[in-house]
Amino acid sequence: MKKRKSKRTKGIEEARPFDGLSKVNKNAAGVDIGATEIVACVSGGDEVQLVKAFGNYTVDLQSIGEWFRKHEVKTVAMESTGVYWIPLFEELERQGFECLLISSRSLRKVAGQKTDVEDAQWIQTLHSYGLLKGSFRPEGDLVGLRTLLRHRTQLVEHRAPHIQHMQKALLQMNIQLSQAVTDVMGMTGQMIIRAIVAGLRDPEELASLRDPGCKHSEEEIAKALTGTWREEHLYVLKQSLELYDFYTGKIEACDEEISRQYGMTRLDWGSGELPVVPDKKRHTHSKNAPKDAREIREHLYRINGVDLSLVDGFGISLAQTVTMEVGSNVGEKFPTEKHFSRWLGLAPKHDITGGKVLSNHTLKTKNRAGQAFRMAAQSVKKADCPFGALYRRLRSRLGPAQATVATAHAIARTVYKMLKYKVEYDPLSVNEYQVKYEEQQVKYMKKKAAKLGYQLVPA
Repeated sequence: MKKRKSKRTKGIEEARPFDGLSKVNKNAAGVDIGATEIVACVSGGDEVQLVKAFGNYTVDLQSIGEWFRKHEVKTVAMESTGVYWIPLFEELERQGFECLLISSRSLRKVAGQKTDVEDAQWIQTLHSYGLLKGSFRPEGDLVGLRTLLRHRTQLVEHRAPHIQHMQKALLQMNIQLSQAVTDVMGMTGQMIIRAIVAGLRDPEELASLRDPGCKHSEEEIAKALTGTWREEHLYVLKQSLELYDFYTGKIEACDEEISRQYGMTRLDWGSGELPVVPDKKRHTHSKNAPKDAREIREHLYRINGVDLSLVDGFGISLAQTVTMEVGSNVGEKFPTEKHFSRWLGLAPKHDITGGKVLSNHTLKTKNRAGQAFRMAAQSVKKADCPFGALYRRLRSRLGPAQATVATAHAIARTVYKMLKYKVEYDPLSVNEYQVKYEEQQVKYMKKKAAKLGYQLVPA
């Protein structure tokens, strides 16, 4: 599509006449992928399109590549639901084709009968004119790690209900363990639960298993551990503990595989010496974080060139998630931090027509990286850092929900600059942030006063 050069002079826009559409990708193909059938479309020359249906077996995917090569296809756009697109995408990439995964939102056309053949033709037509934009996909060497990390997250989610089952069984026996200890699955909580499953019932003996770091005394814990000890609830407690241990073992095995994959990723990239961890971050921990946290931190530092775990609100887990979801070369995929924030679902989408703002809210998205930044914003609500000060300032004006998104947006812009320019995190103190904010406010008020014909004078 030819670009029009325009120039604005005194409210008048000068532009060249529109020359019409021209084909950008002459060797383009379109593919509509279903559960059992794949429909591909290529250009046959002289405004003719050739459409062919294939199966979804591996030999069929290889045949699609051969058919594309026969018709001199260079770039392929495909649309699919679920994960049906992944085998074809990877096979065509392996054969040297440029592949784009297209969102179904960009393929909406005039109302009428919808068929797989028409969809494939429509995709090929739009792609040949350069009207389609591919969905984001991180670097190929990080895709495997991303899959394992997503699987680990699912294992943690599957383990969580069994903790609730244990708590429910204890409460039904009037064992108030959740009141006696802060975390039921902490050191003290686990020792007591395992002793109960092993057959110990005496409250004093159970309370003696208290970890020295526990806030509550043995007397308080003993009062909470006097219950009915009904057999059916003890049975549920036992099986829930076994399932919890099963998933914990699978998570540990997954961590070992992730470490092995890290050891095979970008070994030729120099890492240098890890930055020093600030005092306020040395004692932070997460229950679901990997055990070999320092080793993971070293791998992430080698891959990114910067240490994302030092960002306020971040840790090893969130740094892993963001790295595998967005990759390390964000500057190539997202020209500016505005594009990056928009993709994350953290920047408002402004719809303006006729000079009237129709909407300016953030779009709903299931973007995992965007959720990670929101989690980081949640964790700095009370923190003594610039992001925490920003959240508390915005909360009084916008409310907690919008303040969280705005804070996540600020953290995302910081991470974007770190990854693009390879600069380490250098936070301001809260006092420095406050001074900078006041300077911005004074500058804004002076500008506003000058616009209205006034001069701002300090008291």
